[in-house]
Amino acid sequence: MGFFSNQLSNVVEWEQFRDDMIFWKWDNKEIKKGSKLIIRPGQDAIFMFNGKIEGIFKDEGSFDIESQIVPFLSTLKGFKFGFNSGMRAEVLFVNTKELTVKWGTKNAINIPAPNLPGGMPIKSFGTFCCKVEDYGLLIDKIAGIKKQFTIDDVKERIMSMLDQTLMRWIVREGKDIFNLQANAYEISKGIQSDLDMEMQKIGIGITNFAISSVSYPKEIQEMATKAASQSMVNDMDKYTKIAMADSIGKNSGGHGSNIAADMAGMQVGMMMGQQMANQMAQNQQQNNQQLYNQPQQPSQPQQNANPQGGNVAKFCPNCGTPNSAGSNFCPNCGTKLIL
Repeated sequence: MGFFSNQLSNVVEWEQFRDDMIFWKWDNKEIKKGSKLIIRPGQDAIFMFNGKIEGIFKDEGSFDIESQIVPFLSTLKGFKFGFNSGMRAEVLFVNTKELTVKWGTKNAINIPAPNLPGGMPIKSFGTFCCKVEDYGLLIDKIAGIKKQFTIDDVKERIMSMLDQTLMRWIVREGKDIFNLQANAYEISKGIQSDLDMEMQKIGIGITNFAISSVSYPKEIQEMATKAASQSMVNDMDKYTKIAMADSIGKNSGGHGSNIAADMAGMQVGMMMGQQMANQMAQNQQQNNQQLYNQPQQPSQPQQNANPQGGNVAKFCPNCGTPNSAGSNFCPNCGTKLIL
């Protein structure tokens, strides 16, 4: 049933517990009469014999193995401790807490994009959460051959499949590759589903996956900044205020201050031009109004001064013949031209 020795182990506990550790195996020690099992908060203890689960204990506290543990073991519940005899068994301590891990793509991922034969290279960063969910699979796939398993081991598995999963869900969602951050939630949920399906094969569940940021090549970032600036120029007043606010706290010789001064000068020039145009339009309107309201005088025939006294008409009022000589009578019809 087991191997016996003179070695005495009084306490079975997770030695040197670490938060980043998924499980730790207590083994190669003989459990003898009077031994204690200590389970701390956030831990479960799994007794194993010959690689099989004998019992799972989840309540925290200190327990006498002979009286409180052995009676609940599957094949060892009838085991009797002797003075010099003990039980050789393995105890697997499992971290039951949900662990949060930071992730990031080491190399740029080329996302297929129209008119870009090589794709759009992007990098992404975020976090994921995981916890142990199936002890049987964990022991069968991992714990049977390992003494401990850390979050770094989980992260290594995740990163080995993350690039392809990330690319697949970006393409599957058919989202705008230049605005991936706005669609990060939908993409994250799809990635979480795929990663959870794979990690469940070793008894670990992915409880959350989040994309914190997506970065593009420097050239793409500069183009996006330029496009945003050009769109803002449509609202000159808003752009001027932002440029002037951006210059606050900078030196007078700084590039930001020059931009703000130039924009302010443009704004003042535009305002002065608008005022001049308004003033000209107002003056023209007043002139038109005055001409419209001025009473019209009846037309009078133009007159020339008569050297002999009195005035003579410049044109004959009867036939319209010009009186260029200043005569007293019309040379054409004889009408008197003296007024």
